[in-house]
Amino acid sequence: MTQPRQFVIEADGGSRGNPGPAGYGAVVIDPVTGETLAEAAEYIGVATNNVAEYKGLIAGLKAAKALVPDASADGALQVRVRMDSKLVVEQMSGRWKIKHPDMKPLAAEAARILPASAVTYEWIPREKNKHADRLANEAMDAGKRGKQWEPSASTASLDTPRSPAASALPPVSGPPGDAAAGAAKARAALASRPAAASPAAPQAGWGAAPDLGAPATFVLLRHGETALTPEKRFSGSGGGDPELSATGRHQAECIARSLADRGTVEEIVSSPLRRCRETAAAVAARLGLEVRIEEGLRETDFGAWEGLTFAEVRERYGADLDAWLASAKVAPTGGGESFAEVARRVSATRDRLTTCYAGRTVLLVTHVTPIKTLVRLALGAPPEAMFRMELSAASVSAVAYYADGNASVRLLNDTSHLR
Repeated sequence: MTQPRQFVIEADGGSRGNPGPAGYGAVVIDPVTGETLAEAAEYIGVATNNVAEYKGLIAGLKAAKALVPDASADGALQVRVRMDSKLVVEQMSGRWKIKHPDMKPLAAEAARILPASAVTYEWIPREKNKHADRLANEAMDAGKRGKQWEPSASTASLDTPRSPAASALPPVSGPPGDAAAGAAKARAALASRPAAASPAAPQAGWGAAPDLGAPATFVLLRHGETALTPEKRFSGSGGGDPELSATGRHQAECIARSLADRGTVEEIVSSPLRRCRETAAAVAARLGLEVRIEEGLRETDFGAWEGLTFAEVRERYGADLDAWLASAKVAPTGGGESFAEVARRVSATRDRLTTCYAGRTVLLVTHVTPIKTLVRLALGAPPEAMFRMELSAASVSAVAYYADGNASVRLLNDTSHLR
C-alpha cells in the first residue's frame, strides 16, 4: 500500500490595526528534510487578524493540495498544520465553537479543501512561526506600496522570477522517505519550464527575524474611584463628570509612588474627563511630567443609562440591555455609543499615539472600556471578551506595540500598588 505524502503547513496572518491593512503567509514544508516546498502570501486589504489568519490557513491547505494530484482521496495525504493562532487551531480542531459570522464561512472553506482525516492542527508559539509571519509582513508591506507580494531575497534568487501569489514544486509521488530525491526531480523539472513560471529554489532553514526596535509601550491606568464606582453605576462621558472620591485620591497617590519607584514612564496622556485628569495630575506631580489630553481616550457614552446600576437598567430598559449585551453594534438607550463605535475611536487613537511615541513608554490614564478595548484588540479577541475582563479602579495594565503592527499584552489589572 502506498504511503501517504506528509507535509507540514505553517500559516499566519496579521492586521495593522485589527481591523486594518492585512495580509497572510503560508509555507508547506517537507517534514523529513525541512525543505520549503511551497510558499503563499497575499495582501487582502482591510481585515481583522482572525480573518487574515484563516486566509493564511486556506492558502496553505490549497498549496499542499496542489502538490499531490489525488490529495482529496482518503489516505493520499497527511498534513500537520502549525499556527500561533489559538483561536484558529481550537476552532478547526472542533474544540471551540465558531460564533463570529466572519469566521464561519472561512472555517467551512478550509474544511472543504482536504478530507478531515488528512489534517491535524497544532498550536505553536509565535517565535516558532517566523517563516509564515515574515511572509505575511512582506505581503502587508507590498500592499502598502500598492504592489503584489513577491519573494524576498531571503527566500529566492533575485534574478529568478516566480508567481507573486504563490510558488510550489510540482507533485512528487512516493513515500515520505523519498522526499529528498523527489524534490531534486522536481527542481530538475522546473528548470525546463519557461522562466516566467519557474519558482526560485527555496532555501532551507529560518531567515533572520528583522530588528523591530523598541516598542511603544502603553501603561494603561484606570482612574481612581469616584462616588459612583463602589455602587457599580454606569459612568461614561454622556452624563456628569464626577471627581475622585477620597478613596480615589488615595489610590492616585499610591500609583504615583509606584510609578515613580519604577522610573519607566516617559510621557503621560489622559482622557479629558475629570476623574482621569485628577489621577494623571497626581502621577505627573511625582514624575515631573506634563499631561497631554486626548479626546479619544474618553469613556463610552452610556446614554440614558448614565448614573444607573445594572439592575436599574435591567428593570427600565430590559430589551435594550439584552440587545446591547448580544451585539457590539448596539448602542445604549438614548443615543449612547456602541462598543463598535468606541473600538473605532480607540483604534484611531492608538494608531496616532503609537506613531507619536514609538520606542517610548507612555502612561495612558483612561477608563474601563478604552482599556478593555485596547487589550481585546491586542489579543485579537472577539467583542464579547469585553465582558470577561475584570478591571479594578486604579489598576494597571500594559500593552507593547511593535513596528510590524503586532502587539503584546504584558499586564492586566495589576492592583499590587494598592495593597
